[in-house]
Amino acid sequence: MANKHTIILMQTSPNKASRTFMDYESISQAMDGICGLYERKLKELNPAIRNITYDIADLYNFIDGLADMSALVYDHSIHAYLPYDRQWIKQRTFHHLKKLAH
Repeated sequence: MANKHTIILMQTSPNKASRTFMDYESISQAMDGICGLYERKLKELNPAIRNITYDIADLYNFIDGLADMSALVYDHSIHAYLPYDRQWIKQRTFHHLKKLAH
């Protein structure tokens, strides 16, 4: 699954104008990007706290709190992007963070 171009599509609120995307060279970088997005949000909400910690349930709540989130991952064998849902993103972020912890 390494080096598969990944596009994260997200909508932060019910307003369709909040739709955006993030573009990454790999699934791993995309999962880093999602975690970074959450960490920036935490820092924005808690500017006085220097070291912010969170667990996977907090990250899942953030992902579930978005109006929409999905991923498109390029599959070289079919020369096309395959769509993945929010549940897949949550599973991938869990495995990504687990790998970083070891």
